[in-house]
Amino acid sequence: MLLAVIGLGIGWSAKATCAQSYRMDGGQVVLDWRDYRQYDHYCYSDIIPLYGLERLQDGDLPYKTGWVDDGNARTRYMEYPVVTGMLQYGVMRVTKSYLKATQGLANPDPPEVVVYFALMAAVLALCWLIAVRCTIPLAARPWDVALMALSPLIMVHAFTNFDTLAVALGAAGMLAWARQKPGAAGVLFGLGAAAKLYPLFILGPLLVLCLRTGRMGPWWRALTGAVSAWLVVNLPFMVLYPHGWWEFFRLNSMRPADHDSIYNAISVFTGWAGFDGPLAANQAPEKLNLVSLGLFVLACLAVAAIGLTAARRPRVASLAFLLVAAFLLTNKVWSPQYSLWLVPLAVLALPRWIPLLAWMSVDAYVWYPRMGYFLGMAVPGRGNSPERFLSVVLIRDLLVVIVCGLIVRTIYWPQTDPVRAAGFDDPAGGPLDGAADRPAGRLGWSGWSGATPASAPDATAEPDAAPDPVTSRSRPSVGDHRQTP
Repeated sequence: MLLAVIGLGIGWSAKATCAQSYRMDGGQVVLDWRDYRQYDHYCYSDIIPLYGLERLQDGDLPYKTGWVDDGNARTRYMEYPVVTGMLQYGVMRVTKSYLKATQGLANPDPPEVVVYFALMAAVLALCWLIAVRCTIPLAARPWDVALMALSPLIMVHAFTNFDTLAVALGAAGMLAWARQKPGAAGVLFGLGAAAKLYPLFILGPLLVLCLRTGRMGPWWRALTGAVSAWLVVNLPFMVLYPHGWWEFFRLNSMRPADHDSIYNAISVFTGWAGFDGPLAANQAPEKLNLVSLGLFVLACLAVAAIGLTAARRPRVASLAFLLVAAFLLTNKVWSPQYSLWLVPLAVLALPRWIPLLAWMSVDAYVWYPRMGYFLGMAVPGRGNSPERFLSVVLIRDLLVVIVCGLIVRTIYWPQTDPVRAAGFDDPAGGPLDGAADRPAGRLGWSGWSGATPASAPDATAEPDAAPDPVTSRSRPSVGDHRQTP
């Protein structure tokens, strides 16, 4: 946890340059983003401009109040899912209360957006600490989580956007599942999906693994919890402010291929005009949307096939990483901070420092030519070319694919999995930890025996019989006990 604080401190120092202010000639103190400081100093954060762009400074309730976009005369609303949008609203209210209570105590009073950014950073830092704390019990070797705490990605993107909130909810959901509380896990996944979509993806690998073990009851409870939690937080806005609530989905359907996507890289390097060709104003990239969705569906089927055809049941984190990585690789948008979604899953799925550090370092480095690319678009002759930026993006994508390949190798050859080789089954498995594979009798697939594979640990053994490779002492399972098949 101390290492996580250090990583967050480095992340804050990287962004702090963009939270400075200066006094204008008229005496007003404003945010100092002169001469494209946010790109030139690599300290850009969405949190700062969104305070004005999302009209948070007006104090209105998101989704209820809209504004007219000057570019296309369309009424706009908060563009984030409900939980993330209400986080912004809550921190805004605290910001205004703080400034009202401290008015005149500072000379000069700080700009409102600077206070907002500082308060939001504190909340996002707490979310990351929660994510790290929830991941520690899920690791067979707790010190592997140090790679999450000191990940280069958190040092660059802890405060780029609001994603540590979703990561915390996803990690907490996995911990609840590991502690034999599938209903609570589902609630946390549902809340995470109402912040950023990806925590809901974890239910996919759980479905595959529950099918293999014949233990569908926990999965149904998790699904019920996820749907219920998502509806509880979304339904009031769906009913009261349907246009504002729908804005997130509308904008995502309208977005073209993002700067960091594989589709944009192909376009830049080949001159290809894209699946839809040049887009007119307010035209949705319908073909790109279908292609992106189709590729992700195929990737989901491939991950399910891996989970169902491996001789030994894969671990939860292994399939979850593959699925989330597949979404990022096939999606038309891969914002740099999305890579944080992979970090806790990676340290659980493949606790090998060299390949993970190689990927995380390059992924974090993408930020620097990306900022140079934006600087070059704003001021011709400065920054760097899109080709340099996208070359690093393609290397990042390749490294993610390599990590996926290494994880697939540990699935089909469990002796290469550091967790399995240390004598554990699945520390994050919860109801699945130590369970036997029994799909043959239930689903009719041939070639799978209902007995526990010979390579699997004895499911009837006491959970603390597995040695901890770090301390050489027995280490109990995260769950209350390991059920006998």
